[in-house]
Amino acid sequence: MNPIIIEPTEHSPLVNFDPGGKLLIEGRSIPEDVNKLFSPLIEFSTNLKAKNVVFDVNLEYFNTATSKRLLELLKHLDANNKIESLLINWHYESDDEDSMEIAEIYEECLSRGQFRYHEHTETISLAKEHLTN
Repeated sequence: MNPIIIEPTEHSPLVNFDPGGKLLIEGRSIPEDVNKLFSPLIEFSTNLKAKNVVFDVNLEYFNTATSKRLLELLKHLDANNKIESLLINWHYESDDEDSMEIAEIYEECLSRGQFRYHEHTETISLAKEHLTN
């Protein structure tokens, strides 16, 4: 299984999905074709064989279409029997109540995935840290 690395654009986020179980999606997600962005990620999550998965979600803004596909992605990770431990690190800005509420809804939809909430006073980037760990 090959990693998926997608460079960010004005409308789509940085994606770094490593077969070892380290996943990151970061930035803005308002793509014109949400299926083009998420279909490979969902396929990756279904076939992932890592025992321990850590998924950092650090989206400063995302549209409704992204929200639906992100939930689908999380459900596929949650249903993957090869994954023994699924941790979702949800990063959000302290004044972004909508992001926090959406994450809580996602958490209720999963049976095994554990959420950790990380509040930040401003937008941060995890990309450099994600690549070095």
